[in-house]
Amino acid sequence: MNDSSNLDELLASRASHGRRQIEPCTVVIFGASGDLTARKLIPALYHLALENALPTPYRIIGFARRDKTDESFRAELREALNQFSRTKPVNEEVWTKFAANLSYCQADISDAAGYRKLKELIDRSGDERLKTNLLFYLATNPSQFGEISQHLSEVGLLQKCENGGCMQRLVVEKPFGHDLPSARALNAELIRHAHESQIFRIDHYLGKETVQNILTFRFSNSIFEHLWTRDTVDHVQITVAEKLGVGSRGGYYEESGAMRDMVQNHVLQVLSLIGMEPPVSLEAESVRDEKVKLLKSIRPMSPADMAKNIVRGQYFAGEVDGEARPAYRSEPKVNPKSNVETFVAMKLWIDNWRWSGVPFYLRTGKNLPVSASEVRVQFKPAPNILFAARSGVKLDPNSITLRLQPNEGITLRFNGKVPGAATKLQPVRMRFSYDSEFGAYTPEAYERLLLEAIASDATLFIRRDEVETAWDIVDEIRDSWTGRPLTNREFYLAGTWGPTAAEELLAADGREWKNPQPVK
Repeated sequence: MNDSSNLDELLASRASHGRRQIEPCTVVIFGASGDLTARKLIPALYHLALENALPTPYRIIGFARRDKTDESFRAELREALNQFSRTKPVNEEVWTKFAANLSYCQADISDAAGYRKLKELIDRSGDERLKTNLLFYLATNPSQFGEISQHLSEVGLLQKCENGGCMQRLVVEKPFGHDLPSARALNAELIRHAHESQIFRIDHYLGKETVQNILTFRFSNSIFEHLWTRDTVDHVQITVAEKLGVGSRGGYYEESGAMRDMVQNHVLQVLSLIGMEPPVSLEAESVRDEKVKLLKSIRPMSPADMAKNIVRGQYFAGEVDGEARPAYRSEPKVNPKSNVETFVAMKLWIDNWRWSGVPFYLRTGKNLPVSASEVRVQFKPAPNILFAARSGVKLDPNSITLRLQPNEGITLRFNGKVPGAATKLQPVRMRFSYDSEFGAYTPEAYERLLLEAIASDATLFIRRDEVETAWDIVDEIRDSWTGRPLTNREFYLAGTWGPTAAEELLAADGREWKNPQPVK
């Protein structure tokens, strides 16, 4: 049996048997008074309860320094759920049962006594499994990750398990470092108290159904996987566009820029899924091994290569959908002379057997015409004979577009004959729509990611070497910009598709960007 058949069976097997059995669990949220808890985590856990997806029994404990009782904590979360739940109205019966499992531990993150208090609270659980099966969600500043894990270890709530099988896990939010040295230092801190298999680095982008579907589309459909090579693919375009500007996040963006904020995580994650080889199984480590191999296959660039293949940009005042947008340098908390990039475009080469000679074009930016994420696989053109020669037209190359958000779906573009006596060709589309096929229901990314973490399945989480490899790529590019101010060809009007330099990047290869279309 060939590899494709083996993988088809594995995918079918997992689909038919569902996820592994999850055990009763206590979830502790550090930073429970923060925005992430109210907007994302509690609504996600509530919806899992609504769908009977949580184990029986379970507990959710909020840990924060603000003075609250269990009752006031529940009341605040109930109010937040009214605002942020994706299903309304809130189901009162489900909420009542859900709220009964919510409790609050008031303590400062730096206070060792607070962790003893937390341990006492956990030890009062009626079910023995709730005392040992623990998930710690660190919805805090990354600078506090090491301190929290150390305190948990000191009171015996977090045990480092060298051989796997431990029932304590840490879930940590990005940004995971701001460069390679800081990421390595943060990793080293966490590894002191937990084994790599116990650390779940979360990137909400991987929780999106359409991102997860990339692997299913590729490896369960042999007709497409056989086309996914240098023999048939001309180039690949990955676009992650945002219609919003920086707005109130100017202070943060001055430190990150588009390269750190989007390329290091979201864009490179999509690239790794699009380009990776078939894993030997659907187990977490097999999938993550192939993602890391792909990232490590990206060709290193000399300073001259970077100057030619990497484009940065920054928006100036313009309009998006008729709404006036200020220049980045006029945004709150932004340096009036800032050279921080709000747009990045690049051409990368992947030096492996599958992709040798195939350019990958990546771009992301703010204040673009639409908010959309999509991957376009452009196939090589047909030979310029037969229909092209006879009709005197240039045949449109075939392509597959995976629309990740919004208006999620997959489009196959090919040429067809226009009805009539003349041989006239026209590009046509076959489109699969998630909404049409499966209905409008799409769970929030955090629902899937929290459930996977509770089940101790790390497939959708980022491994240490993956984080560090991505930072290695990004740091080299950022270093090449040091001391070099933006030029006129690197600025772009808000509401357009980026600077002139980005168009020239593809034009130099005789290609052009294919812009995502607005949702109709």
